[in-house]
Amino acid sequence: MTPRARPMAPEDRRQALVDATLPLLLAHGRAVTTKQIADAAGVAEGTIFRVFDSKDDLVTAAVEDALDLVPFIAQLGAVDRDQPLAAMLLEVVELFQQRFERVFALMTRMGMVGPPRARRHMEEERAKVALILETMAEPHRAALRVAPAELMHMVRLLTFSGTHPHISDGHPLTAEQIVDTLLHGVLRTEDS
Repeated sequence: MTPRARPMAPEDRRQALVDATLPLLLAHGRAVTTKQIADAAGVAEGTIFRVFDSKDDLVTAAVEDALDLVPFIAQLGAVDRDQPLAAMLLEVVELFQQRFERVFALMTRMGMVGPPRARRHMEEERAKVALILETMAEPHRAALRVAPAELMHMVRLLTFSGTHPHISDGHPLTAEQIVDTLLHGVLRTEDS
């Protein structure tokens, strides 16, 4: 018998269930059972249905939580903007790769062929990400052949395609390769 769950506010219980569900979705996809979720959360199965109307509602909440950009925005905000451009870009690319790898794994496991339709808050969060990135690159404008926003757009595109397991043909680019390609290209110089 599952021990009685400690009392929690409904919103806290909801988040605890979402947190317990995400690793199970990565392991089992939609085949995850409410019993597995309850066991992982340390609650009785019935507790799930006091917070969510159905398993599908819980799964949807877990997927939305995994796609939420707010924690990623906080990570980007913590990047040291005073470091050299290459070091800053390396840190940004690594953060994007971690996010993309997690999202790609979840989408694959869930049988999703594309991202869910963006909600208004997701569009606003994407705009925040773009603004943060542009602001990070702005101090380096004089050294760039492109506008800071264009550089960061290229960072996102190359990181997305270079990290995606299918687009990269199973040979993802390292963060170092992405940054080096963006900053130095692929042609030999007289020095190399």
